[in-house]
Amino acid sequence: MTIDETAERVIGLPPDRVAAYAMDWRHDAEWTQGIRSAALTREAATGGFGVGAEVTRTAHFLGRRIDYVLRVAAYDPPGLLDMVSVAGPMPMRVRYTFAAHPRGTLAGIRVRGDAGSLYRLAAPVMARKVRSSIGKDLRDLERRLTERASGATA
Repeated sequence: MTIDETAERVIGLPPDRVAAYAMDWRHDAEWTQGIRSAALTREAATGGFGVGAEVTRTAHFLGRRIDYVLRVAAYDPPGLLDMVSVAGPMPMRVRYTFAAHPRGTLAGIRVRGDAGSLYRLAAPVMARKVRSSIGKDLRDLERRLTERASGATA
């Protein structure tokens, strides 16, 4: 069963500020549901973060620890970060978009994956959980950025 879930939220800050924070893997655990840690485990050919770089994430999902690796397939700040899994429990693609909006930034997350035979029975539950998680991700992203903008937390 294929999972394809999308969430969007308007964040009252300019796209370059929202994207700079959200596209920095060092912040993943601060605003992404279930992520306990993230590490840059392979640099892009040009060095650092960019197309070809890989980020290893450790998460907890549906009560299980999951380690997976996302490779950057497209990186065009501040508008787009597209990553595909190259290791983990199921094939997936995670796409972050940031576009100018009259009230700031329209931030979006799309998660697509194939639950395959291993998760076939749990796929409907997984889809609902993914939909809920990415909605919370955007809410937490907005909260974190608003706190940072007001100087409440660093």
